Amino acid sequence: MKKVFELDFEGRKIVVEAGEIAKQTRGAVLVRYGDTVVLSNVTMSKHTVDWDFFPLSVEYQERMYAAGKIPGGFLRRESRPSSHAILASRITDRTMRPLFPEGFRNEVQVVSQVMAADYDNSPEITAMLGSSLCVCISDVPFNGPIAGVYVGRVDGKLVINPTVEQKAKSDIDLCVAGTEEAINMVEAGAAEVTEEDMLDALMFGHEAVKKLCRFQKEIIKKIGVEKNKDIQFKVIPEELRAEVTEKVDKKLRKAVSTKDKLEREEKIETIEKETEEEYAANGADAKTVQQVHEIQEDIVHQEVRRLIAEDKVRPDGRKIDEIRPLDAQVDILGRRVHGSAMFTRGQTQVISTTTLGPLSDKQVLDDLTAETEKRFMHHYNFPQWCVGGTGKIGVLARREIGHGALGERALSYVIPSEEEFPYTIRTVSEVVESNGSSSQASICAGCMSLMAAGVPIKGMVSGIAMGLISTGDLNDHPYQILTDIQGSEDHFGDMDFKVAGTAKGITALQMDIKIAGVTREVLAKALAQAGKARKQIREVMAKAIAEPRPEVSEFAPKLDKMTVPVDKIREVIGTGGKVINEIIAECDNVQIDIDDDGHVVIYHMNREMINKAKAMIENIVREAKVGEVYEGKVTRVEDYGAFVELFGNCEGLCHVSRLDWGYVAKASDKVKVGDVLKVRVCEIDDHGKVKVSHREFIEKPAGYVEKPAEAKPHRGHKK
Repeated sequence: MKKVFELDFEGRKIVVEAGEIAKQTRGAVLVRYGDTVVLSNVTMSKHTVDWDFFPLSVEYQERMYAAGKIPGGFLRRESRPSSHAILASRITDRTMRPLFPEGFRNEVQVVSQVMAADYDNSPEITAMLGSSLCVCISDVPFNGPIAGVYVGRVDGKLVINPTVEQKAKSDIDLCVAGTEEAINMVEAGAAEVTEEDMLDALMFGHEAVKKLCRFQKEIIKKIGVEKNKDIQFKVIPEELRAEVTEKVDKKLRKAVSTKDKLEREEKIETIEKETEEEYAANGADAKTVQQVHEIQEDIVHQEVRRLIAEDKVRPDGRKIDEIRPLDAQVDILGRRVHGSAMFTRGQTQVISTTTLGPLSDKQVLDDLTAETEKRFMHHYNFPQWCVGGTGKIGVLARREIGHGALGERALSYVIPSEEEFPYTIRTVSEVVESNGSSSQASICAGCMSLMAAGVPIKGMVSGIAMGLISTGDLNDHPYQILTDIQGSEDHFGDMDFKVAGTAKGITALQMDIKIAGVTREVLAKALAQAGKARKQIREVMAKAIAEPRPEVSEFAPKLDKMTVPVDKIREVIGTGGKVINEIIAECDNVQIDIDDDGHVVIYHMNREMINKAKAMIENIVREAKVGEVYEGKVTRVEDYGAFVELFGNCEGLCHVSRLDWGYVAKASDKVKVGDVLKVRVCEIDDHGKVKVSHREFIEKPAGYVEKPAEAKPHRGHKK
């Protein structure tokens, strides 16, 4: 039976419908937010899998009909998810995943399908609400509900879920999500805002999250079902845990303190392998051997956390707020690449390149967003060999899409406008070595490669990843905030909080946590500590390149800009592109971009070709003015006068009476085709026809008197 629930949320209505659609799932809801409609459902396998991870899949599926679009491409149907869909899946996954019970190993799939998209009422936030609610009302174990909102700031005022128009004016683009008690996921971009302003936005967003969580709890009370009691949670026998701990505890704890990452990993792996082989040789089955492995992992986990929380000692011996050794270089790939840089932080190293192209190289977007194209792209590649491993090559993981988007967001706020710098810009970050925080290294390397390429960015952007080790509830127990976390600290810690920005302020944030949530105090300390680290990193970057180069690379396309009257665009292009193609061919395949407003950008490696094409376009759109003087070639001679080419396709008629001061019987007595004649524009009639005169440039005979023009007779009267 259909149940309907409504909430007036920040001046807009949210409607939840349940019990009518997708009844064979574990739980399903249809959520309406304005004109946005999202169907969310959850399914769960009947059997527990004996894996060392929780098999959760959270999907956000775009249907192009939702926005009245037909998909692009040859197939004309939805295929692989867009980058936007992957990012939308990630914000929900990252919020929900920490709240499933420990040891839960049934496969769970949460799917949100966008069936109608109203850009002013976020489908992504609607999907997050639906994903949480469908799991909460089902028999699937989950410690929710969760919810999320977007926060913008327009004219200094914070706004929940801003409209498209408000987003365009906003200097903060923040997604904050969590439970009623605490924040546990953040994704943000900002126009160099202060730490305090960002904190205020986070807390403001969390107040709205609380409202959505309370709304869900009311629904759960009315239609939620009892959680499945037959689920078998993965539990390791205490006798086995005690036995394994006694065998390897001291050896593993000693190995954890090895400073070098690869050496540390090798020592730990050797101890673990020997222990597992011993149990296998003594007749233990595969399940028991796997449990032995997990017990040893727990010992490593606990020791890393103990060292930091109690002894304030990190695995590599650094202080709590100490950054690993830094190095920055530019131009490492030579001159052919438009801009290149390498940034190294400890055992994390990234090479970044910047490539400049014409505006016609913009990326066309085919997804459920209001944007149709993108001029700045930041791509991030993380091959398995960068951590000494093997894996599929050429397949982009969600992580690479997410880290690329984070870097793009951080750098986008300093990219010059299209009017200031009319290029399409692509940065690519190649992670060549990784031990934590490669996404932030990619931001640093990307920023330097932009400057090396001559992109006039508005400020130097640096990034750092902060961590958290807690010993219990954050309000009652001590905790440590770590600067520049490495791989093991990320893996065994409670928080991964990435902060990027300029000297003026923050341009990007991303936070994931494994505990229930974090407080304002924790966030404030992490932001302050990150600010000091970002400054230190910028100082190292500045030694390699302090500011953008004044000119783009000699191997990057040069450009020039001009504007033509809108009514002249057709003349520049010509029928079927005939005119513009002739210009392109004559100017060595110069690239010409013209928009509907008459803005023209001309690109070529050779500045001379640009100037030549520009002059040809100027001649096409140029209009003669009375009084202007030209030296033009005679193109045609008639008895009554000569036609003189002034510029481009513009010709002027020099009447016989204007060829000389004296009487001229016919024009051929004075000029022939091919002669160069100096003329002055003396008249432009109502039809745009140009009349010119040559005689002003001939010496006037002595005593010459101009005869008055003879009056023309009225029609119907004899002369």
